Amino acid sequence: MLTQKTLGFIGAGNLAEAIIKGLLASKAAVASRIVVSDKISERLVLMAETYEVKVCNKNFEVAKNADIIFITVKPNDVQGTLSEIAAELTKDKLLISAAAGITTGFIEDTLRASGLKSPYVPVIRAMPNTPVIVREGATALFAGEGAKAFGMKFAKAVFSAVGKVIIVEDEALMDAVTGLSGSGPAYIFLIMQAMAQAGVQNGLTEDDAKLLAIQTTLGSAKLALDGNKPLTELIRMVASPGGTTIEGLKKLEESGTAKAIISAITAAVKRADELKRAR
Repeated sequence: MLTQKTLGFIGAGNLAEAIIKGLLASKAAVASRIVVSDKISERLVLMAETYEVKVCNKNFEVAKNADIIFITVKPNDVQGTLSEIAAELTKDKLLISAAAGITTGFIEDTLRASGLKSPYVPVIRAMPNTPVIVREGATALFAGEGAKAFGMKFAKAVFSAVGKVIIVEDEALMDAVTGLSGSGPAYIFLIMQAMAQAGVQNGLTEDDAKLLAIQTTLGSAKLALDGNKPLTELIRMVASPGGTTIEGLKKLEESGTAKAIISAITAAVKRADELKRAR
């Protein structure tokens, strides 16, 4: 489906590279139909040499030549980027924004104020997380006005190439996505770090403890994802009565670990909303 489309990426940072790498590895897209722009020439050289995609330093050229245009610049650069490309957009193109905190309404209003000639441009908002780099990302998609008819299937195809995808019907829920899966990898890394430190404190080498912590996290995630069991049942599977796990779970409960994680995610959700309202 995507191989017949020209894909344009405005911004050649880590996220754009991760998506391109995933698309090419899964053969969902072909390099000859991918064009990338960026203000940093070194990034363009890297993208061209590594992935054999087309590159340019003019954002409007990407918008002009691509069927599906990805906005993968920093949030603070979105408004200026949209102003550069507005005149090249039509209702037959699809705009996919992966800029955190930038609403579809903001994008649409900015395009209209910047000389958009078409009545509208289909806009999809995406919230991926960093594991898209290893094709194990979690991405939420929201379809803006005019995008539901044809845009979502393309956006889903793109992000399915680099992980799992959900679709939200209420854009306000994207803040919850940001707090949970967008910020979530940092919380998991912190837990893995603590597990490894505990292993070292109890006699393991740093390398062995790190490997065990990471593999335990990976295996647990796969077990939870592949099965149909509730998470509470998976906990019970490990926690035999009178065993070692029960003692550890007691300490986690005493220290309020679950409440702390919920509080962390809620704080991130609140901050996402504050940043959105500040624009």
